[in-house]
Amino acid sequence: MTTSSKPAATSPASWREAGKIYLKPRVIAMLFLGFSAGLPLLLVFGTLSAWLREAGISRSTIGHISWVALLYALKFAWAPLVDRTDIPVITRLLGHRRSWMLLAQAGVILGLILMAGANPQAQLTMLVWAALLVAFSSATQDISIDAWRIEAAVVEWQGAMAATYQIGYRIGMLAAGAGALYVAHFQSWSNAYLAMACAMSVGVVTTFLIAEPERQINEETWLEEARVVAFLERSHHWSPRLRHAVAWFIGAVVCPFVDFFHRNGKFALLILAFISLFRISDITMGVMAFPFYIDMGYSKAEIASVTKVFGVVMTMIGALVGGLFVVRYGVMRILLVSAILVAATNLVFAWLATQEARIDLLMVVISGDNLSGGMAGSAFIAYLSSLTNRAYTATQYALFSSLMLLLPKFIGGFSGDVADAYGYVNFFTYAAALGIPAILLILYLMRHSVVEQPQDKTPAP
Repeated sequence: MTTSSKPAATSPASWREAGKIYLKPRVIAMLFLGFSAGLPLLLVFGTLSAWLREAGISRSTIGHISWVALLYALKFAWAPLVDRTDIPVITRLLGHRRSWMLLAQAGVILGLILMAGANPQAQLTMLVWAALLVAFSSATQDISIDAWRIEAAVVEWQGAMAATYQIGYRIGMLAAGAGALYVAHFQSWSNAYLAMACAMSVGVVTTFLIAEPERQINEETWLEEARVVAFLERSHHWSPRLRHAVAWFIGAVVCPFVDFFHRNGKFALLILAFISLFRISDITMGVMAFPFYIDMGYSKAEIASVTKVFGVVMTMIGALVGGLFVVRYGVMRILLVSAILVAATNLVFAWLATQEARIDLLMVVISGDNLSGGMAGSAFIAYLSSLTNRAYTATQYALFSSLMLLLPKFIGGFSGDVADAYGYVNFFTYAAALGIPAILLILYLMRHSVVEQPQDKTPAP
């Protein structure tokens, strides 16, 4: 059912009370799971772009290869399998969520090893196929980690869970960005990717250490699926195998989507539109970030130090601040502020493109960009988590996170074409303008109804 978007008059938590959330064991666990999730992304995105550019691959080709990351946006297609299908032997030993984490981590490691053995100039096709394996496995890992996070803690903890997840994620990106660039600078790109394959052991160890969460499913959801199964059982003209298959499909694929539209009513499409537009500005800009730094004349060591070491610290601070602000002021206000800041920082990149390659200027720009990005991440993850019904955790969250990436990744594939045709100044201005629709949708959603979510309110251990 719907409720007013104006919250009840309650006093916000004190800063001390809000800060204690970061001492919860499961909140801390998200730090390590975030590292495992964040490590593969740049290895098929920004770091890969730097490798390809240095190898002499054209910017247009780099932009098109970035479509490999579209697999992150398509993960809703196989999320029902992750939600409802057990893995023989492994699921019995580790539990449902952890078994999928382990399988996905093995796929990432294999893909990185294959990428390490490919030469971009002579084996570009092989490199792309290996990157596809990494992206597919990484997206599958994201599905299982997101489901574990939502099922392991109540809604009120999700902002803090998102913050520690982001910190771990950024540390993983630090390893895949600065770490890989340093190794490539002093040794080779092949050794850099082999080192990243070894770093994935952090995720493997964490998967064995964490506990399998208990799923909390409300009675209304079970009744909904029971009615579907009862209907199919009355279809006697179907074979038992067909009835079972259709029942599984409806329960795993159809019900999660029907549930979301039923709970959100006329605002469902607006919510989905907002999700698909929220990150379009920074993702589009991100495709050309590394080529921009290289074309500006920064060395790999300078890029690593400023954008991946200093920048990651700024993102962590932004994530922690965002998590605290969500506890005190609510999700939507922080979403609005961070969306405005993310778009505005792209304009600062346009200004940077008119300057000479100075480290101090790059540090200023990276500070603003990463602080706003960290805040946005904590608020947005908490928002998406609040929309999820725990009966369909993996499927619904995968749908939301896929929509978050699908349009931005597709448009981002043309980033090289825009930069080639109009230059970096106009490209960054264009990227900033892409953030305006999301800001307008946040303002609209803040003024209208929100949905009371069917989440369990029992504190997690």
